[in-house]
Amino acid sequence: MIKAGVIGVGSMGKNHARVYAELPGVNLAAVADVDEEALLRVAHTYKATPYRDYREMLEKEGLDLVTVAVPTRLHAQVAKDVIGAGVHLLVEKPITNDVPSGMEVVSLAREKGVKLTVGHIERFNPAVIELKRRLQMGQLGRMFRIHARRIGPFPRRINDVGVVFDLATHELNMIEYLTDSWITSLYAQIGRKIHASHEDVMAALMTLRDGTLAAIDTNWLTPTKIREITILGERGMFLLNYLTQDLYFIENSEANGQWDELIAIMGVSEGRRVRYEVQREEPLRAEIRSFVQVVQEDQPPVISGEEALRTVAMAGLLLRSGQDNRVIHVENGPPWTIPRE
Repeated sequence: MIKAGVIGVGSMGKNHARVYAELPGVNLAAVADVDEEALLRVAHTYKATPYRDYREMLEKEGLDLVTVAVPTRLHAQVAKDVIGAGVHLLVEKPITNDVPSGMEVVSLAREKGVKLTVGHIERFNPAVIELKRRLQMGQLGRMFRIHARRIGPFPRRINDVGVVFDLATHELNMIEYLTDSWITSLYAQIGRKIHASHEDVMAALMTLRDGTLAAIDTNWLTPTKIREITILGERGMFLLNYLTQDLYFIENSEANGQWDELIAIMGVSEGRRVRYEVQREEPLRAEIRSFVQVVQEDQPPVISGEEALRTVAMAGLLLRSGQDNRVIHVENGPPWTIPRE
């Protein structure tokens, strides 16, 4: 029986606690939070031992693994304490709010032999997994452009980061994952309309090494939640809705069965619209189940600390681009190296 704990039982952490409590072969032994009301509510619901001090929990409980779901500014210190206790950990994304502290966490986990993964949850979305499979099959042909929209209402619970680190980090990771390429240049415009201290709207344009163009549109100003990504290529366009886990393909009828030279002459026209059957599952449940399996079977995690750290670095470059109002060219390198200007 895997013995699990959760540090931080706010809006995300309480869901981690729920999933651990539901998974077979897992015992949610303890939870920790400085908010006593939230702590006791979750502890009572899942019959876990409550701790106001997570360090005391790590010392007393003999845990196999924990989720770290505290505010982003606290990720680095809490993660290092967990690693120091020899406990495997899943840190909610982003891994940290800057590259130096993230490097410390990744290096310490490697040194201590602790499994470290980061909650880029959309990678476990069944519709994303099916989209990736179809892209690898070559169904789209050459990829031309990606457009990601992650917009919605203002979240009052978040006050230590803006939309770039809270929302755009999802899409930065997704764009490089789906293309099997990496971003080589980027330009962002950011604004602060209603948030007290951080950007709440961003529009970004990027170029990838393989020539694909990408755009991210994200804000906390839209009165309805939208989470979708479109990928345009020579044989048509994929449309994915993260929330409903719907995946569509709209064919370019001119490219159906035609060779490249003829496509160039005939152009593009709308063909069939196909909706693919996806076996729906809660991405968080799939993510935590994968993490438990990583610990049980001593396997590498799906999302490594290095990959998550690259996303933090890219988010930092987006902020710098928006603040300086300039295009930033990123040094080429393998996808999970830290990008530099």
